[in-house]
Amino acid sequence: MIRIAGVLAVLALAGCGVDGEPVQPSVSTTIGVNSNGVNASTGVAVTKGPISVGVGLGL
Repeated sequence: MIRIAGVLAVLALAGCGVDGEPVQPSVSTTIGVNSNGVNASTGVAVTKGPISVGVGLGL
């Protein structure tokens, strides 16, 4: 859990422009229903040029 918090902190700093021009993150959320129940997943990604950094969480 601490690792996820650290990655989110780095993404937040990159998103607010501390290291240069700010970049806008993209967020995606998926909710699915099947015979096993309800599944949800959320992902956040930041892309600058050819580099993309993303974090995903599935429940």
